[in-house]
Amino acid sequence: MQNISTKQALRRALADKRSGRIVFVPTMGALHEGHASLLRQARELAGAEGCVVASIFLNPVQFDNAGDLASYPSTPEADLKLCETCGVDIAFTPDPASMYEGDRSISLEETNLSTALCGATRPGHFAGVCLVVNKLFNLVQPTDAIFGKKDYQQLAILRRMVRDLDIPITLHGAEIVREADGLARSSRNVRLTPEHRAAAPAIRQNLLAAKQAYETGTNADDVRRDLTAALEAIPGVRVDYAELVDAETLHELRTPASPALLAVAAWFGDVRLIDNIELQRA
Repeated sequence: MQNISTKQALRRALADKRSGRIVFVPTMGALHEGHASLLRQARELAGAEGCVVASIFLNPVQFDNAGDLASYPSTPEADLKLCETCGVDIAFTPDPASMYEGDRSISLEETNLSTALCGATRPGHFAGVCLVVNKLFNLVQPTDAIFGKKDYQQLAILRRMVRDLDIPITLHGAEIVREADGLARSSRNVRLTPEHRAAAPAIRQNLLAAKQAYETGTNADDVRRDLTAALEAIPGVRVDYAELVDAETLHELRTPASPALLAVAAWFGDVRLIDNIELQRA
């Protein structure tokens, strides 16, 4: 595996790989089994003749909270070892100074899907995501890219970006990887106190109960209300949102028959966790 930290070296390394499939997995580091799943899927998709590229870049532009950026876990040596173990060919590990000019003045903003869910309480977050992913797409020029469905809104927004800007990349959504007790894997989980870690799996349990209620006929307003109440009863939690939305628009359900998404965000102390579940009423 090559570990490359500059744009110029990345372009040189990829120059002779353009004839085959290039599968890209962008990450912010602090890699865990969820990331490993994405990397293994990328290796399978690329095949023996293709190339797998993973970026490890903690993007400062997408953080609306300086404290969250400062406390984000960093495990660079373990990250590179995991990438190599999972069959990555090129690890791209730039620093902020090499990714962004000091006087940068271009932004990239999605104005529909990003107004709900996480976008409603994290101003500028998805503009930062779109900017860095667009830059990485331009640098890597992959044929395919893989993103986890835990960040469902992010994936929807990036699909819209690829569509609206005619970027010739196929995006793949990978299923959420969970701990044995159901908690969605996240780099932030290591920051949970023992008490909060013990309570956090109730997020998934309540999502499953809400899914069953909706799919057996409970109306959307009641599902949303009951889910919020159940989450607020978890010890130590502060609910950011608990929403039942159209899975395509991320806004209010158009009809009960539409593909739907239950999405939640909750704080345990200064750690913000997100989770979701897709559902369909028969």
